[in-house]
Amino acid sequence: MARNGFDYNAMVEQAMRDVVRLALGQAAEIGMPGNHHMMIGFRTDYPGVDIPGYLKQSYPQEMTIVLQHQFWELEARPELFTVTLSFNKIAERLTIPYAAITAFADPSVQFGLQFRVAAADAAAEPTKAKPALPAAVKSEEPAAETPAAEKPAGEVVALDAFRKKK
Repeated sequence: MARNGFDYNAMVEQAMRDVVRLALGQAAEIGMPGNHHMMIGFRTDYPGVDIPGYLKQSYPQEMTIVLQHQFWELEARPELFTVTLSFNKIAERLTIPYAAITAFADPSVQFGLQFRVAAADAAAEPTKAKPALPAAVKSEEPAAETPAAEKPAGEVVALDAFRKKK
């Protein structure tokens, strides 16, 4: 928290991660309506991330998953979500803390969020990790053409631009 005032960055970070949590909670309850699907990028080296060893070896720092047609047992908990996905026809259970998420997009409605999770945060305990400054992404073209792991589609507006310079 900021010493002499409100820590707006932490508040915005939490609110944006709550959007992800709420969207995943709705998907867990009702499934994916219409063409909705979620692309979720996350740090595989973040504390609390639990993925199979072969995936961690293939993606030592970051990985993107897609929740669309074939996912099972999605649970959105207060601090993390769990989901079962198929990798090479093998069902695997993944556990991902919201704090590990670097990108979230639903290309069907051209919506996305991007988060910065610093390498130092990835190595820290989740309760001690400082919130990263997020950026909101509004896509002008379908994000499916540009994988979320490579770069976000549309214009990224960093909140740094509105900060008072010291």
